[in-house]
Amino acid sequence: MTAAARAALSNGGPIESRRLSPRQLVLLVVGVGIGIAIRTVLLPVDGFRSDIDQFVLWVHGIAVNGLPSAYDQDLTFGPVMALIWGALAAIEPAFRFATDASDPGIRALMRTPASIADIGLALLAGHALREHPRWAIVAAIAIVLHPAVILISAWWGQYESIYLLSALGAVVFAINGRNGPAAALVAVSLMTKPQALPFLLPFAAWFWATGGWREVARAAVIGLGVIVVLWLPFIPAGGPIAYLDNLAHYQSGVFAILSLRAWNAWWLVQELATGGTFIADDIAFLGPLALRHVGYAVTALLSLLVALAIARDPRPRTLILGLASATLVSFSFLTSMHERYSYGALIFLLLLMPDIRMRWLGLAFGIVFTLNILAAVPPTPEIGALLPISGPLGIAGSIAMLTITGVALVLLLSRSQDIPPGTTWGLVAGQPGRQRLPLQV
Repeated sequence: MTAAARAALSNGGPIESRRLSPRQLVLLVVGVGIGIAIRTVLLPVDGFRSDIDQFVLWVHGIAVNGLPSAYDQDLTFGPVMALIWGALAAIEPAFRFATDASDPGIRALMRTPASIADIGLALLAGHALREHPRWAIVAAIAIVLHPAVILISAWWGQYESIYLLSALGAVVFAINGRNGPAAALVAVSLMTKPQALPFLLPFAAWFWATGGWREVARAAVIGLGVIVVLWLPFIPAGGPIAYLDNLAHYQSGVFAILSLRAWNAWWLVQELATGGTFIADDIAFLGPLALRHVGYAVTALLSLLVALAIARDPRPRTLILGLASATLVSFSFLTSMHERYSYGALIFLLLLMPDIRMRWLGLAFGIVFTLNILAAVPPTPEIGALLPISGPLGIAGSIAMLTITGVALVLLLSRSQDIPPGTTWGLVAGQPGRQRLPLQV
């Protein structure tokens, strides 16, 4: 236990959560209400139709052929999304006939799960920061009103918020000493979208640091149990194997590209080599090695550093920053990245707002991330003309994203013993959630 932790205990023990003042509560309700109103207006719009048309076609297949046969299609989402789509098919009989999103009601229904998840993320972030009511309000409102969040969920109709909702729930359970439910929610996140894979090592390091190998094994058993339960409806039709085959097909075929408009290291390569034209990531350049393998190696090495940082310093701040860093590392150095795959860093960095350094880092990331989304999938032709994905803006954005990733890693790996003016919650190493202590950052 650190000296600061002992001092905190001697001065009265755990810190109690503070209640929101009436003014703060009104501000929260108004902010969330505006976020809900914006999403309600956007639910039936056309948006970015190509992706939502594909999603509707998958729901149509489930409605016609039944939930167990969902993976007879080229579905690339895990069983959580298949179950959600199965529920939509059961709610709306029109999915038996709809094969695209031309109907406004179908579009609205398809966007509803992600929009609900946005609100859930906001409220959960506020709950996580409840010891700092001002920052809890700011974080919650920032999520519901953030342009990138609105664009991805309510306009584009993507489902990033759903897998992040369970991941954020896992964080809240973990930092409060409940590793079992945390492991279950990590599994739910992973079975929603494969973009949750970067979360595995940080959580494994946390489980090991707070309970040793027995805790890691317990978490693994719980997680595997959840995964099996989620796959049960699809096993008779060979769903798990078909899912893996679908992922392999997209990874090695459709999306075998260095960067799919993601401003990262590989976008710089594409810009410098071809002026932004896509380059295949599976072309061998040294024996059997391709650039895809370089991405794997760099990402694996940096992800191990993230895990080691969490293992040696198991505080909530380290876990949360580790999750943000792991997300940024994967986005920056893996090939086949899409522009929205760094979304998790936006949510995790908001939890660290009591630290002024994290506020600036989160602000910088939020700006670059939003510009990348707007440039990659512009909601209007005017925005597309103003923010071209290629050229100087893409180069500057990629350099900025790599710089942000580097800064996040440096802050994670440094272990300053000073407590800055803004502090947040902390734990005694090895006793997650047993005491609520000031966090040394």
